[in-house]
Amino acid sequence: MYLITGYFDDTTGSILKHHIEEIAGITGNAYMTDNHIPPHMTLCMLEARDVGVLIPGFRQFAEASRSCEVIIASVGMLFPYVMYAAPVPNEELMNMSQRLTEIYGSVADVSIARYYTTDHWMPHITLAKRLDSAQMQRALAKMRDSFTPFMGRIVEVGLSEVNPHRDVERIRLI
Repeated sequence: MYLITGYFDDTTGSILKHHIEEIAGITGNAYMTDNHIPPHMTLCMLEARDVGVLIPGFRQFAEASRSCEVIIASVGMLFPYVMYAAPVPNEELMNMSQRLTEIYGSVADVSIARYYTTDHWMPHITLAKRLDSAQMQRALAKMRDSFTPFMGRIVEVGLSEVNPHRDVERIRLI
């Protein structure tokens, strides 16, 4: 499995990292920090035999993409295990998703995970995963007290492997 991700400017990344660390501290669940998963937004999840078949499309996508602002407006949960920061879907984000679906939808031996196609994609920034019920309750209480909406900026895109997370390529957006 491979991901195409949006990475944030330093200020946005710092705010998100702070929330990730707060949740890890209050819950004892340090999955995100222990696995060195940086704050990011997954734009597309792909299955392919080899990352090499994904690189040309990734470069094409990066060339057509621009740095963009996102309003990170709330916190949400994907039950039962994931807490995330929720950006407001805007035209730039939806265009990114559409371009990725168009690029990889026709590449032989590549499939896009169902929930990452344009019509099914829900932008989110994972703050914690693999939470049990008690940890989710503590994380929610912490975010209720400390999270406030803020403006962020996606400034880079990356093509990465998972388990462990490793960037294959990153490209700075203009």
